[in-house]
Amino acid sequence: MLARFLLGSGAINLVDSPVIGVVVETLCRFHAPIAFPDLVTAGLRAERVGNTSIRYGIGLFRGDDRTVSAEGHFVHVYVDRATQRHPTALPDTLRLAAAGLLMP
Repeated sequence: MLARFLLGSGAINLVDSPVIGVVVETLCRFHAPIAFPDLVTAGLRAERVGNTSIRYGIGLFRGDDRTVSAEGHFVHVYVDRATQRHPTALPDTLRLAAAGLLMP
């Protein structure tokens, strides 16, 4: 879901972007079951956009239910592709794409 959004917005290129996102933290809270053949609706938002990282929030819903079945977050730290070690400032295209996911 996130990769499709970032690729579609032109924020990243999986082949040759100078920076890549590395997941450094995840959390999931379970509230209610979802089982086959239920449809799953997922919501995504940017909870915080920093200099070198973005915290994304996710909500999973059973079908059209308005009550969340599971919620959580993950943090991407963006690093230099070549070394995969040095946190790197978010490219403007990525910052703009993430800003579109920020909640007011």
